[in-house]
Amino acid sequence: MSIHQSTSQRLHTNLVNFLSLKEPGDRLPSEPDLARQMGVSRATLREAMRTFETQGLLYRRQGSGTYVARPPKVIESGLELLESIETLSARIGLPVSMGDYKIEETPADAEVAKALNFVIGGPVFRVSRVILAEDHPAAFLVDILPADLLPLNELQESFTGSVLDLLLRRKTPRLISSRCEITADTATSDVARAMGIQRGDVLLRFIAYLYASTDRVVDYSFSYFLPGYFRFHVVRRVG
Repeated sequence: MSIHQSTSQRLHTNLVNFLSLKEPGDRLPSEPDLARQMGVSRATLREAMRTFETQGLLYRRQGSGTYVARPPKVIESGLELLESIETLSARIGLPVSMGDYKIEETPADAEVAKALNFVIGGPVFRVSRVILAEDHPAAFLVDILPADLLPLNELQESFTGSVLDLLLRRKTPRLISSRCEITADTATSDVARAMGIQRGDVLLRFIAYLYASTDRVVDYSFSYFLPGYFRFHVVRRVG
């Protein structure tokens, strides 16, 4: 990890803690004063502030200063049931939409072939897109599916943001389970560019394998979530 990334992550944490003590509409200290409080340069602070503005946590008034925005609605879900962002957001009345997206056919590399139990170089569909919540980037999703699962033109014409919802609507293959690995990760340059945040910003990352009734992995996915828009929990038995 570079020194710049370490400083950015520490600043991000300090700003989150600082903003948690503020109320919506509170004006922040001037940029020089806040940079001094955080122990960073004004340029480093400015980068972080742009990220917080993109996430809808801060807003600027020309000639007046920077203010704390009203917190966005949070999509909260248990992890026992697999549901799409669209389904979860509809439940709480949070408008979401699909931002930039790309659907492409590409050869499977060694990692994808292993995940899908597929031949290296075999054709797969890669579906990547940004999910907007209240017009702000909230998640970046990448799904990789075997190309023999469905026709490319059907995928292009029927896709509205959720591969899971598309497969459920088709009713074939019949989906039975999903295994998910959850980590906190820093945004790579590609993810940061797609979401309009800074490289090194902390995101919640899900790596998931979606299984059909034949025990075949039909979807290998990466999901990156901004913590401010999502909160997940697990209900566990005792004993």
